Amino acid sequence: MYSFLLIGQSNMSGRGRIAEAHKIDTSRIYTLRNGRWQKMFRPICSDRSFAGVSLAESFAEAAAKEYGEDIGLICCSDGGTSLDQWRADDVLFDNAVNCAKLAMRTSKLVGILWHQGEADCAEHLAASYRERFEAMICELRSRLGLEDAPLLVGALGDFLKDRVESPLLANYPAVNRALAEYAQSDSRVFYVSAEGLGDNGDNLHFNADALYEFGLRYFAAFKSAFDGADSASPDSKLDRTEMELL
Repeated sequence: MYSFLLIGQSNMSGRGRIAEAHKIDTSRIYTLRNGRWQKMFRPICSDRSFAGVSLAESFAEAAAKEYGEDIGLICCSDGGTSLDQWRADDVLFDNAVNCAKLAMRTSKLVGILWHQGEADCAEHLAASYRERFEAMICELRSRLGLEDAPLLVGALGDFLKDRVESPLLANYPAVNRALAEYAQSDSRVFYVSAEGLGDNGDNLHFNADALYEFGLRYFAAFKSAFDGADSASPDSKLDRTEMELL
């Protein structure tokens, strides 16, 4: 089984309306619950009573089809959380590490999916976002022995500028720039565009159709990394053989 760690805030957990969800082939998709793999059911990330469709669903379906493997989703995202709440040794970080270690007993953890930043759009937070995020990810990789695993980071939605009740969200491009610049500087990090993706009507959360498309974009980024390892240069840090041993 290939597994993936899902971390971040509400748009990683998923707030798409289940009634509007695309049909997903769940026959090879599992989620880690209480330390055991269980067949996928919605919501896969039940961080809130109103949790809904997640981008990880279409991502996992595409991965299972492409690689002919069971896919395990390790859901550790938590709505409304700031980047500082994900610092090493705080509870969210520790929970993600502990869940990942349990999953790694019975699966190969081959990728990390991140979507977060709405809580860090204030100018002073966005200015230091990359530095703080990179420090957290470096520690996470070290704790899990995942120095070479692809990290997929999703952009914040353009609809945030229209959420008039939360004017600080208009500064979302600064967070997107921080994520994109980090990806450009590190061959293990991949930036996933949210261009053209719509919201639930709240100018805050992606809708079900958008999350389906977003998951496919995340998978395309992962596939480029995972498959590209076979043709990587000798000094590439991303080696498929190494990833198979995780």
